[in-house]
Formats: sequence, structure tokens, C-alpha cells
Amino acid sequence: MLYYSTQKQSEPVELRYAVLKGLADDGGLYMPQNIPLLPQEFWDNLPHMSLGEIGYRVAKSFLGNAIPDEELKKICYDTLSFEIPLVKIDENMRTLELFHGPTMAFKDVGARFMSRLMGFFLSEKQQNLKVIVATSGDTGSAVAAGFFNVPGIEVYVLFPRNKVSPLQQKQITTWGGNIHALEIEGTFDDCQALAKKALGDKELNTKYLLTSANSINIARLLPQSFYYFHAAAQLNNTSRPLVFSVPSGNFGNLSAGLLAKKMGLNVHRFVAATNSNDVVPVYFHTARYHPVPSQQTISNAMDVGNPSNYARMMELFGNDHQQFRKKIYACSFSDEQTRQAIHHLLNNHQYLPDPHGAVAWLGTREYLEKENNDANVIFLETAHPAKFPETLPLYMKMKGSLPDQLKAIENKQEQFVSLPNDYSQLKQLLMEGD
Repeated sequence: MLYYSTQKQSEPVELRYAVLKGLADDGGLYMPQNIPLLPQEFWDNLPHMSLGEIGYRVAKSFLGNAIPDEELKKICYDTLSFEIPLVKIDENMRTLELFHGPTMAFKDVGARFMSRLMGFFLSEKQQNLKVIVATSGDTGSAVAAGFFNVPGIEVYVLFPRNKVSPLQQKQITTWGGNIHALEIEGTFDDCQALAKKALGDKELNTKYLLTSANSINIARLLPQSFYYFHAAAQLNNTSRPLVFSVPSGNFGNLSAGLLAKKMGLNVHRFVAATNSNDVVPVYFHTARYHPVPSQQTISNAMDVGNPSNYARMMELFGNDHQQFRKKIYACSFSDEQTRQAIHHLLNNHQYLPDPHGAVAWLGTREYLEKENNDANVIFLETAHPAKFPETLPLYMKMKGSLPDQLKAIENKQEQFVSLPNDYSQLKQLLMEGD
């Protein structure tokens, strides 16, 4: 299968090039030329498949013969070596817990798959690679964990100063080795703009093999579709319409869900739930897309004012606003509403969400009230609540101690370089790191 750019100003490429390049030569995002429809046999066996087998079957349909079957199966089973359970909240609402991996965030799935895929491609070509990633919180830690000590790969993680939680920062800055943490004086959007500029820099691309580990990379996006199938496989009642509520910032997670739907997953609708960074909900209501500077919130991984994956969503909907509204319901919520949701879920359902999951729950509640109160709704719980100052005291009161994954970094020494929001200084650092 070939992959084309959303800008449509460069030639379609094979998977290896798309993965190792990250961003297309014309600055667009790669999309598969054809989205395969999974066969009936897959759906018949879905309730009986393991998560690893689901991942392998879905990945195989996209990757074809680009990787030997046994190697692909190993990548998928290694990636998905932790549970992703579906937890009941009430009769028509459940949450999919995506935080049981090594860094306790949903991005473990995409980062682990991508690092293993890139490692395979690099072992074939015997090349070295520089990976550049911007993070608003959990992406950086998942990428650092996924790529740590992978031969031939140097990783540069750009994170905004004072805009990630202390635990998230420690998960980014305590690796050393081939992981370089760069604190940027600015917002996530500034970090993302710097990363994109580096990826498009002709001089850097002539001298080095560069790629991205953000969800702009198709290798991050494809594996995130796996757990939508896994969630549906865990449902007992399939008679009601299935709706997923996705806490959304850069919209990679929701775009992966849309790919799953295109592959045949029977999803009635997606809820795009955002915090006050609401450019996509504004588009939903007005048909006008207008990026703005991001605002800092307690659900920091969603603090994105210009979501990269908006381009992919427009491709999937043919730039048709009505088609967008038909498949997606978009809504946004304030920090105060998020705090109230956290306490409501804890007090009424004995369930403690992280701030991002709380936003997704608010989306499910609004959807059920305004659109369809008979739906089977699943909201995605994307990170462990202990990672966030808002929910950490509540978690500690409930459990008494940090989870093992977070306890392990408490006393580790941070290592990072502080940079202004200045591309020339970033470029100099990237070239010095040869």
C-alpha cells in the first residue's frame, strides 16, 4: 500500500519512507491510499481474539508484505503486552482504560509500535535516525520509554516550560542516554511549530535522517485504531448504537477511531470532547476553522490550538462539514466543569478519572442528553489519575501510594536543556548532537 500527503503536492510513498520521514516532503501528513475493509471472518472471531491478535490482524491489513508476518506479529504482541480493560460506569456508559502501560498513558500503544517498526526498518537499512517530538504531556514520556536504548536512534523531546505536570516532566527528563529532553519557553503549539520546522529543514534533511514521533507520523496513528476494536470485542450488549467519546487535543486518537470505522467497525458516532482549546468544536458549530494560541488547562495534554490531525479528518470527510457533523459530535468544557466531573464520578460511581477522562465523560453526558440517550457510550480514559496534581491527592487518599511505574521515577535525577522559542538555537543543538 502507498501513502499520500494531505497537501497532495508530493508523490505517494511506500510505508518505510512514510514512517522514517514522518512529515511528507510538501509538509502534509501521510494517509493510506486505501483503507482496507476487514473481512467477515475477522468480525466473527473478534470477541474471541486477544488484544495482540487484533493488533496483528489490523496492522497486517495496512502493512501488507512490508514486514515479514512473524516480525509484525512480534511487534504487535510486544507493543500490546498490557491490559486495556473496559470498565462499567452505569448501564449505558463504560470507560476504556488506556493507562496500564509503562508510562501510564494511551500513547504507550502508538509509541511502542512505532519504535519497534522504526527499529526494524533501520536494521534493514543500517542507518541512524533523529526523532523529533513535541509534547503537551504524555507523548514525550511514552516516546522516551518506547525509544530508550533503541540502536541507531536519537530522540529529542520538546516540552513547554511549566505546562506539564511534575510527574509528566520527570517521565520525560530522567532517561538520559539517547533521549534528549528540551524545555522550550512557550506553549505546546510553539514546540510543535519548532518540530515541524526542523522536519522540513532542507539542510537538516540533507545531513540527517529525520522523523517525527508525534501523531503526525502514520506509525503512531495506525496502532491507536487497535483498541477501538478491542473495546467493541468486550461489549456484551451490541444492540444499541455504539458511541466513543474521545478527549481530544491534536486529534490523533479520534482520527485513529475514524480509521477503525472506515475498516468496518460499527461505530454510530464519535464525540470530540475538548477543554477550552475548542477550535474543532467551533468548526463543528460554524463550519469555520480558525487556529488560535493554546490556553493552559488542567487537562494539559489537550492544550492544542492548531491540531495537526485536523488535516486527516478533513481528508476522511472530503472537506465536507455536513459529513463531519454526521459522524462527529463536538463539545468543549471548562476547568471548573472538569473538576466537578472528577468529583461526580468519584462520589457517585466510585471511579476516579484523570482530567482528560473527565472531559471525555462530560462529552458522553452531553451527547446522551442532547443527541441519543439510548446509545452504548464508551469514553476513553487516556492517562492514570496519579499523574496529575488535580487528581493525585484523591488517588493517594484512596490508594495510599503511587503506582509502581510512577514510584520508580520519584528519586531519579532530571536531565534537560532549556531553550527559548528560537528555531536557530534548536537547529544548532540538533546539529551539535551528531
